[in-house]
Amino acid sequence: MLTQASKFLSLLLRHDPGAIGLELSSEGWASVADLIRLTKGQRVAFTRELITELVRTSDKRRFVLSDDGEFVRANQGHSIKVDLGLAPQCPPDVLYHGTASRFLDSILANGLLKQDRQHVHLSRDTDTALAVGRRHGSPVILLVDARGMHELGLLFYLSENGVWLTDAVPTRFISKV
Repeated sequence: MLTQASKFLSLLLRHDPGAIGLELSSEGWASVADLIRLTKGQRVAFTRELITELVRTSDKRRFVLSDDGEFVRANQGHSIKVDLGLAPQCPPDVLYHGTASRFLDSILANGLLKQDRQHVHLSRDTDTALAVGRRHGSPVILLVDARGMHELGLLFYLSENGVWLTDAVPTRFISKV
């Protein structure tokens, strides 16, 4: 039940709030009361308790509640335009990207592109990158020279759940682990 609810909340907060007529603020916040009202009769009917449980138990800390508990949003991974209010950060020297081996040739030819998301997602450690890569098939871990990118003025952001975000990673900053 929690997995299905988490996937549905991800869909609504990251990709398609209009699926139930939900409106997000420009920063990606959704009213908890609206989520409860609009999901009555849906495949998952949210309650305040269920939303709180999803925020609390998400292994990837996908969601966050506002300080007053009245709003919820996804921490990253949006394919719709939202402004998470993240300030540019100085990244660690290296970051990692997990992907499936079937995408490797394209990545090595074209770099890491955000595709239909707002940012490319990078991890600080290989374990996280490996877990991400496994979700998409036979995993491959790529090393990203974040220091080199940063020195050229390319921007990095750190999401609230520890995922590093950037607009793209050119091929010259990528190597296979």
